[in-house]
Amino acid sequence: MDFITLNNGVRMPALGLGVFQSSADETAAAVEAALRTGYRHIDTAAAYMNERQVGEGIRASGVDRDEVFIETKVWISQYGYGETLHAFDVSTGKLGVETLDLLILHQPAPWQFDVTLEAYRALETLLADGRVRSIGVSNFTPTHLARLAEGSSVVPAVNQIELHPYFAQKENEAADTAQGTVTQAWSPIGGITFYPGWSDGTSKNPLSDPVIAGIGAEHGKSNAQVMLRWHLQQGRSAIPKSVKPERIAENIDVFDFELSAEQLAAIDALDLGARGGPDPDAVRPPGQFTIPES
Repeated sequence: MDFITLNNGVRMPALGLGVFQSSADETAAAVEAALRTGYRHIDTAAAYMNERQVGEGIRASGVDRDEVFIETKVWISQYGYGETLHAFDVSTGKLGVETLDLLILHQPAPWQFDVTLEAYRALETLLADGRVRSIGVSNFTPTHLARLAEGSSVVPAVNQIELHPYFAQKENEAADTAQGTVTQAWSPIGGITFYPGWSDGTSKNPLSDPVIAGIGAEHGKSNAQVMLRWHLQQGRSAIPKSVKPERIAENIDVFDFELSAEQLAAIDALDLGARGGPDPDAVRPPGQFTIPES
């Protein structure tokens, strides 16, 4: 496993398992399979409604808690200083742990950014108290990052954004890098293309791209493995999602080959600039995804 050193010195496994859209029934088994296969980084979120099952999978795997990098997210209905401190308690209670390795804000919520700032200040408090090892954000654009910098004192360790060959987000990644924030790719192989209420499932999927397939054929690797290698060689973290043990194993088998500079450039050139997931500036309905306490 490759590791990325975050801006506060914490080492994070570069590749992790994502559980977005993994049902509660499937999540525990997927997490257990991933950890038994060699993963040591699990990404979840309060809004995924499967934190409890992530904790069950970790315990079932037999891997010590100290060896697993646990990352979760605070949802916008939990924003505010006191509310976010409480959200930490709810998430750790469901996960069955006392501390988190990375806690991030799930969305910028720019229409109520004063509340977002209060939520981030709560993350800063949790970091100072040693209850989380690192803090960050998700789906923040360069504009959101600049606004956050004006009202906070800790630079986010991670910005988790939609990023794959068809939506490369170079400007966003450059803004992350400029301030010392690691870019973490969700939907890193472009496989998640349907978001209820946001898209119709017609987004183009790089999993079947012929350029990527040709590169894979040269290395004896799948399209997904080529894309994950593309992320890792360019310094990003990636959290591919799967609930199938064979796919979970395939996605971590990416440390025995390297893409050439020409191959990296060929994948870079595939960028369509087309977002598949929600627009971070779009206003969410009040109370969307209210998080249950238990």
